[in-house]
Amino acid sequence: MRLSVIGCGYLGAVHAAAMASIGHEVVGIDVDARKISALSRGDAPFYEPGLPEILTAGLATGRLSFTTDMSQASGAKVHFIGVGTPQQKDGYAADLTYVNAAVDGLLPYLSPGDVVAGKSTVPVGTAAELSPRVAATGAALAWNPEFLREGFAVKDTIDPDRLVVGVAPGDDTSADVLREVYAPAVAKGTPFLVTDLATAELVKVAANAFLATKISFINAMAEIAEVTGADVTQLADAIGHDVRIGRRFLGAGIGFGGGCLPKDIRAFSARAEELGRGESVAFLREVDEINLRRRDRAIQLVVDGLDGSVFEKKIAVLGAAFKPYSDDIRDSPALDVAVRLHGLGANVVVTDPEAIDNARRVHPQLTYNPSRDDTIRGADAIILVTEWDEYRRDLTPDHASTLTDGRVIIDGRNGLDATAWRNAGWDYYGMGRP
Repeated sequence: MRLSVIGCGYLGAVHAAAMASIGHEVVGIDVDARKISALSRGDAPFYEPGLPEILTAGLATGRLSFTTDMSQASGAKVHFIGVGTPQQKDGYAADLTYVNAAVDGLLPYLSPGDVVAGKSTVPVGTAAELSPRVAATGAALAWNPEFLREGFAVKDTIDPDRLVVGVAPGDDTSADVLREVYAPAVAKGTPFLVTDLATAELVKVAANAFLATKISFINAMAEIAEVTGADVTQLADAIGHDVRIGRRFLGAGIGFGGGCLPKDIRAFSARAEELGRGESVAFLREVDEINLRRRDRAIQLVVDGLDGSVFEKKIAVLGAAFKPYSDDIRDSPALDVAVRLHGLGANVVVTDPEAIDNARRVHPQLTYNPSRDDTIRGADAIILVTEWDEYRRDLTPDHASTLTDGRVIIDGRNGLDATAWRNAGWDYYGMGRP
């Protein structure tokens, strides 16, 4: 099948390359000429494991191409909308400028029988507003939300854990067309759920709201643990054995970030207010506040570990990306902690395997070093804020002791062996751990 993907950022570029990898003919379209040029050369504009391989393979076979010319969407059977929906500058609501522009730009090139499949995360009700504009061309609008995890996006696209397709009343064909698009996954038994448009829109934001709530719940328990002497990691293990709860996303630490969870829960709250049901998701405000408070706690632990002041002390910050296996620094707790320590007068040195260039563009006032060991060398304190394996698993307290006389480590992700670090003579501080 011939497909077009409108928007070639993180979502769109991965989707286009993944669809080509399963045999479709795909054209990716974006207004950013520099991005299109890079993708056309096989250069991924961001770090995502597995993407360079399927990108270059798709280009080599001729099944994958990229352009800034929207007219190249003509002739495609399915058109995926994968543009960004950032938070508005003056409020919590989602900015739909790019979604509307993508649909308006696509309309002249739609043909009767085409399917426009929205993948962008949008406020519930957006598809209903867009649908008449698409239907006027003889095409149909469906909503097919994405559930990508950064660092695993290629796998999540090719082999998803579920597929959701929302269709308009009376649309009996769009779901079948998309079932054909995703035929390899469907053949493996991947659940394929057909819903109305509003439900499909809600599935994505509801999933993110639930995950954010679970993370903030365990961080709220960490706050209680810190004043009672309990250990939140043991608490999470214990309640995680309950099959109704599960252990995943019960890792207390400095909280969530990135371009999805924070933005989506705020936009969800704003949309609920617009619908007159703000009280239904009022708890999400507290979820957000708990999340932000954990960054405060991490900074306080650094200050406490250095006897009340970080002024002119060297702080080694291990991580800049909001999560491992990514170079994404959007709303990164790691980078926020680094910037705020710098603001307190600390000599902050940040390291990260992939995110240094992105971090430097946004926060040039910080010092960056790609070498983990050079970053640690001579540090008065170390803080782990992104759980890359080379920090969480590969860095031993004995090795760190050869690099610095400082003996303070703050585990912002509760990913280190507290006993091992303490036995090696380090003052170990965890999040919600005694």
